[in-house]
Amino acid sequence: MIEFLSKGGVLVGPILFCSVLALGIFLERLIRFSRLRIRGDGLVEKVTRHIKNGEDHQAYELASSTDTPMGRVLAQGIEVKGQDRETLETVIVHATDEEVRELSRYLQALATIGNIAPLLGLLGTVLGMIKAFM
Repeated sequence: MIEFLSKGGVLVGPILFCSVLALGIFLERLIRFSRLRIRGDGLVEKVTRHIKNGEDHQAYELASSTDTPMGRVLAQGIEVKGQDRETLETVIVHATDEEVRELSRYLQALATIGNIAPLLGLLGTVLGMIKAFM
């Protein structure tokens, strides 16, 4: 295996590094999203039930105690429940933007790696062709 990699040229190292880094980002995001999904099951229904029953404090406690993006957005929305519609929309949009930013963390790096790795492979092919005809 080592002999095969050494024959690959100077760009095998960077390509392997890109692969390992992309795999690490993928696994981190997979674990993060799976945890969020498990914790957030049925949260909206439970909070809605509390609000319909007039139990705003219990709804807020439930939403804020759940460490999920939906829980944090719902908690901020419940905090401003009595205010006008425009304020409520502004708070929810702002909270949603913050959560989306957190959820999309490292995805730009993953996209960059996905674009760079094939170009490194192509560069390695070109360098190999040049070396073959020298």
